[in-house]
Amino acid sequence: MINSISISISDEDDLSGRVRLPQRPRRRKPGRAARSGPLRRICRILSRWWPVLFFVAFVFLFFKVSKHTQRAPDLVRVASDKSSREDPELEGSIGNLNRLDPVTRGVHGGRELCLKILSREKLEGLDFPSSVNPDISIGRIHYKSGEPCSEENATNTGRFNSYTGYPSLHEREESFKVKGAAEVYCGFYCEKGGFKISDEDKNYMRKCKAVVSTCAFGGGDDLYQPIGMTDTSLQNVCYIAFWDEITRSTQESEGKVIGDNGMVGKWRIIVVSDLPFSDQRLNGKIPKMLSHRLFPEARYSIWVDSKSQFRRDPLGVLEALLWRTGSVLAISEHGARSNLYDEAKAIVRKNKATPEEVEVQLRQYRLDGMPEDKRFNGKKALAEASIIVREHTPSTNLFMCLWFNEVVRFTSRDQLSFPYVMRRLNLTAVNMFPVCTRKDLVNSMGHKRKVKPLLRENGAR
Repeated sequence: MINSISISISDEDDLSGRVRLPQRPRRRKPGRAARSGPLRRICRILSRWWPVLFFVAFVFLFFKVSKHTQRAPDLVRVASDKSSREDPELEGSIGNLNRLDPVTRGVHGGRELCLKILSREKLEGLDFPSSVNPDISIGRIHYKSGEPCSEENATNTGRFNSYTGYPSLHEREESFKVKGAAEVYCGFYCEKGGFKISDEDKNYMRKCKAVVSTCAFGGGDDLYQPIGMTDTSLQNVCYIAFWDEITRSTQESEGKVIGDNGMVGKWRIIVVSDLPFSDQRLNGKIPKMLSHRLFPEARYSIWVDSKSQFRRDPLGVLEALLWRTGSVLAISEHGARSNLYDEAKAIVRKNKATPEEVEVQLRQYRLDGMPEDKRFNGKKALAEASIIVREHTPSTNLFMCLWFNEVVRFTSRDQLSFPYVMRRLNLTAVNMFPVCTRKDLVNSMGHKRKVKPLLRENGAR
């Protein structure tokens, strides 16, 4: 029997009879272990504890943002503010409705209120000043009217009509040369000119000593109820909203029906018929600029664009922006630009007016010597005109008349003509308040829908 013998061959042996020497371990480059060791340890720690680290970072950021928001309530609107600086009409959203928190701004490393309004206790006891702000630069204003109504001069007058009258360029120039008394065109030129208001509404408007007004023509905007007022202001200040039939129909379809007392909430609704312009933007300039004509007995007025919700006590606003500063007119500075020539470029760029009509206006202003200065009397030369606070003095009444006439003659972009009229009249008692004050006065909601065109049976003016 043959015995089988098994022989194991190790890895070190070679079948050829040669013995393999043990291989020397490869040397690592100096410092490699030192570099890889801590990195691997950090990776292992992160892979094990990343949920905890993520939670800690989230809590830290949450408290950081909360603390910053408490210090600056206005920062919650950063997204809308960024767009509004370029185009104020894009500002705001429904999320702003009924906000009463104050707006602040950074000053010397801290924060201060943009509108320093009196406490509620003091507002309750506030009353109108006993005497009107002295205005000796203009003695009396006579408003031109057509008696009898005639359109025989209605040639080459652009958008002027029997409501506005037909001022020539010579009459326009003379209206800026005030010599104690002034005679100007200022709307309501002819009883057939349009903008008809019922006798009942006229009687109500004559009783107003101070008024907060707005308007929405063409159904473009909703009606927002004012907030933040005291009982004293509710008893002494009228809240007037001007509508046309298009807006009334639109608002009634959304449940805002005019009551038997003519009210929708705190607003007295004045429904206007026979609007004088086919351009609804021009129709909106009548209550915006001619409040002294609509409210002949009123001493003060506050205009608020329909895209905004007024959220402050009106008597407190008059005290803060007019009485305390000795001003007769208060309007906010423009947030993005500083002079009318820059504004003209922006208007064309955004297709808010044609290049041709803007150039006609600029050509006239250059002929009249209007400079490109960015400041006037130490203030910014360009205004944002969505809020206008004023005392009805001869100087502000004349200013508004001439401003309205510029808007009718040239483009309806009133920001373009404001600095021109202010410089021509050398109006000095003007409070150009910062943009953040405007944001404190209103909650900006933005335009809601496209304005419907004005339709006429007998053609458009």
